[in-house]
Amino acid sequence: MQRSGLLTATARLVAQGETVSTTTSAGTPAALDLKRFGHFNGSITRNGTALGNVVSADITYANNLDRIETIRNDGRIDGADPSIAALTGSIEVRFADQTLVTQALGGDPCELEFAYSLPSGESFTFTVHAVYLPRPRIEISGPQGVQATFDWQAARDSVAGRMCTATLINDIEEY
Repeated sequence: MQRSGLLTATARLVAQGETVSTTTSAGTPAALDLKRFGHFNGSITRNGTALGNVVSADITYANNLDRIETIRNDGRIDGADPSIAALTGSIEVRFADQTLVTQALGGDPCELEFAYSLPSGESFTFTVHAVYLPRPRIEISGPQGVQATFDWQAARDSVAGRMCTATLINDIEEY
């Protein structure tokens, strides 16, 4: 997240193989209109309260699948072993209060929600249920104000039973 530009996500996938077909298996696909979220459509909340003075934010999710690369006559991988998933990110904030520093010093988790919504009703919400903040390095460099970066890490929340929840609301019934 940042003040300007378009929201972009990158997905890196691992597959065992593929079969190229000359026709689609899903019938005739309908054209979909692309609706992009802009960064100005975004908001960040901490434990349900708007988190102000955020300069930028990044989120990285990795399922950390470990490829089993045995020698096979078809050139494919043998499979993938699940590992420990990681959900990390960073939030750069301009200081207005001590909320995040107090949490970092106390070692308690919080819930962060990154949300985007369009005036036409579409929305995407990414909720991280148990975020732990490290103690930030705060540099006072001049009269422009004080900013700090929190490189956070998420854990599985025992109440929610998961690390995060992603919710997309749009006008497409199924896809």
